[in-house]
Amino acid sequence: MQLHHKVLGEGEPLLVLHGLFGTLDNWQTLAKVWSEKWQVYLIDLRNHGRSPHVHSISYAEMAQDLAEFMDQNRILKAHVLGHSMGGKVAMEFALNYPELVDKLIVVDIAPKPYPPGHDDIFRALFAIDMTTLQNRQEAEAILEQHIDDWGTCQFLLKNLSRMPEGGFEWKMNLPVLHRDYANILENLHFTYPFEGPSLFIRGEKSRYVLDEDFLSIQEHFPRASLQAIANAGHWVHADQPAALSALVVDFLSRMT
Repeated sequence: MQLHHKVLGEGEPLLVLHGLFGTLDNWQTLAKVWSEKWQVYLIDLRNHGRSPHVHSISYAEMAQDLAEFMDQNRILKAHVLGHSMGGKVAMEFALNYPELVDKLIVVDIAPKPYPPGHDDIFRALFAIDMTTLQNRQEAEAILEQHIDDWGTCQFLLKNLSRMPEGGFEWKMNLPVLHRDYANILENLHFTYPFEGPSLFIRGEKSRYVLDEDFLSIQEHFPRASLQAIANAGHWVHADQPAALSALVVDFLSRMT
């Protein structure tokens, strides 16, 4: 597996992992800030962005992809930050490859199974006939028929890619994401907790990480702390980028 990625800056490595339907582009603005202190690796996870489209997706596979990525890029140990699905990848990776992780940062996701919540998005995406699609405006109109939130529609449209020979295609592997969606909702797999420093960040307006989830967080990550960012929903990096960046810089800059 050769994961598509971009590298910014120099220093200790920081790997940044996007969420479901996302790409590394979602984190470029913050990565430029962090690259002043660290060498930031923005990564497209399997079946997302410009990384390979493969036959399956699971947290065990994505964690293994990350271990291979570090080996390929001669990274001995790294800080790892992940949002939503990427946060679960980061957790799974830290739990199963603890020797490769320095500090762990998880944004708005908890170590627990989640109920399905993307049915409308899948319906909207499958409603677009890529064989006849003429332009992005047509795709946007179809998405808006199924999804009320304008921001979500714009986020999904970032996956639309124009082919050199004409026409459009999805950057993501939509059939596999849909078929293996249950794998994305499931809990983590681990034998021993991750003993390294861990920071969990949640959006104050989000329901992804609840107060009662901190017990489970501490079971998996005994040295974890939990911080809430005001006026932020699930997409903390889009809602309050400065506040998120400040927490990350403070955490990574500490000596322990």
